[in-house]
Amino acid sequence: MGFSFIARFSQGSGVNQALKEKLATYQKRVERGIEQLLPPASTRPERLHTAMRYSMEAGGKRIRPVLVIAASELFPSQADPLAAAVAMECLHTYTLIHDDLPAIDDSDLRRGRPSCHMQFDEATAVLAGDSLLTYAFQLLAGNYAQQPSLATGLIHDLATASSSERLIGGQMEDIDNEGKPVDAGTLRYIHENKTGALLTAALTMGLRFCAPTTEQLQQIEAVGYHLGLTFQIVDDILDATSNAEELGKPVGNDSASDKCTYIALHGIDGAYSEAKKHTAAALEAAEALGGNNAFLLDLIGDLEHRIN
Repeated sequence: MGFSFIARFSQGSGVNQALKEKLATYQKRVERGIEQLLPPASTRPERLHTAMRYSMEAGGKRIRPVLVIAASELFPSQADPLAAAVAMECLHTYTLIHDDLPAIDDSDLRRGRPSCHMQFDEATAVLAGDSLLTYAFQLLAGNYAQQPSLATGLIHDLATASSSERLIGGQMEDIDNEGKPVDAGTLRYIHENKTGALLTAALTMGLRFCAPTTEQLQQIEAVGYHLGLTFQIVDDILDATSNAEELGKPVGNDSASDKCTYIALHGIDGAYSEAKKHTAAALEAAEALGGNNAFLLDLIGDLEHRIN
């Protein structure tokens, strides 16, 4: 459920410099939040909290928490979104820890170093993932208790996105369909839930800090939907065409486990065509949203340029 593509396009020489600088600023803010808001590794039980921090501090481009902060700046904000951004990263990291387990993707490498169950053990990894999942909601409930409407909206968005009908449901459908012929509708269902749900929630959670209208929430949901599918399609392309050193994780896992991908269904040219379609739709929705949308437009525009 991670986006290898973000790591590559955000470092490229052709990246819009303003985008690169803004992304770096957001990322540093997220890193500080993780350091400040997670339980110290010395907190009992030390092994569990060390494993939680090991996975949370492994790096990555932090695209989901970055989007929480960026969306909170679209219009005047009523609170600091940092705790919500860290909550989003906690939940995302829980999915990565569990994804890497032998029972699911059986991946030994994550973000260029041993995955949690390899560094510790499977039981610790399961509990570290469970703890990050629950800690995400602890952060939201605790930090926004004085603004009940905001807290309720944030908790609703994150809980719904990670539910059995969204993120976890998409993962289940992905597992159920391994080795089976999958049509375009099923593949889209898997990825709009397994991958796109959290990305969309990052945007809606951020926008909630601006007391949005229903129309604005719908517009930013459209941005998240199309952006999530674009990232997943290009991630499939990278999995098929890159090596582990470039991505910081094993490649070829999807084909090895007989998972259906956009490459398998459409071929590389067809996959690129799908990515272009969804990027254009994301850009249109972001433009319609208005506000201080320069970062979103630059992010999508740079993505569109690189796909083309």
